[in-house]
Amino acid sequence: GGRLGQAALLDNACWLGRQPLLDFLGGAGGRLRMGTLLSRQSCQARLRSPEGMSLAEFLYPALQAYDFLHLHQHHGCRVQLGGADQMGNIMSGYELVTKMTGTDVFGITVPLITSTTGDKLGKTAGNAVWLNRDKTSPFELYQFFVRQQDNIVEKYLKLFTFIPLEEIDHIMEMHAKEPEKWGPQKRLAAEVTKLVHGREGLESAKRCTKALYYSSVEALEAMSDQELQELFRQAPSAELMLEPGMNVLDLCRKAHAIPDGPSGYQKITDGGVSINGIRVTNPETVLILGQHILKNGVSLLRIGKKNYYIIKWLQL
Repeated sequence: GGRLGQAALLDNACWLGRQPLLDFLGGAGGRLRMGTLLSRQSCQARLRSPEGMSLAEFLYPALQAYDFLHLHQHHGCRVQLGGADQMGNIMSGYELVTKMTGTDVFGITVPLITSTTGDKLGKTAGNAVWLNRDKTSPFELYQFFVRQQDNIVEKYLKLFTFIPLEEIDHIMEMHAKEPEKWGPQKRLAAEVTKLVHGREGLESAKRCTKALYYSSVEALEAMSDQELQELFRQAPSAELMLEPGMNVLDLCRKAHAIPDGPSGYQKITDGGVSINGIRVTNPETVLILGQHILKNGVSLLRIGKKNYYIIKWLQL
């Protein structure tokens, strides 16, 4: 029943950007020892790497240590929390604060979330998933978790969801009997997506999944413009007017999806073109509302296996 205290989100540029370099070196810089900084495991690893270590990288622990000092002096902060890879930086902060203030402060590290290969998940590693929908859509978040392998899905269920441990045990027991159903992965993906984006975000992810992987016309018709853009981020889009007698060949050429001439025509006859998940092989087939053009005024054109084009029809 107790209430949590207030939280403040601060940008360290507010104090680092105003700190003169000579003042920093004469103050905090004079309290940090080179031998200690050089002995850190992270520093040693960088020094031994083919790329070496830049001065900017070397000074990063000093700047993070100064952040801790500033937060302690101005906001009473006594605990710094970070991933296990931040151990050296947190220790530098602890040493700086205790030397300059004489106050006991503390550092806490937590294990990193890693992939099945042991690689860190994060923006530096290039495999980050984001809470921001503009960076990671509900569909992409859902797919990230639904693709997790068996040897890590139980751990993720315990880390990222509020499912009781007894229920997780039951989920894993059922998975051992029916692994082909991917039960733990689907539950994990659903729980995380709903937690981050709400029930509507989860429904959006499921619609996109049905549209892309199961060629569901119903799912395509129910998708919003935002969902289409999220699902086919790299897909070109075109706005076209439906003209009397307009056929499949006309559509493909107006969308610049096939080359002009015989090769484009043959692309269709060879079965390389699908509209709304249905393969079309006759270039002269006239476009039909409700079949080639969905109720939401959209057509999803696919050329080959992976090249998608979003067609929005005007004044239907």
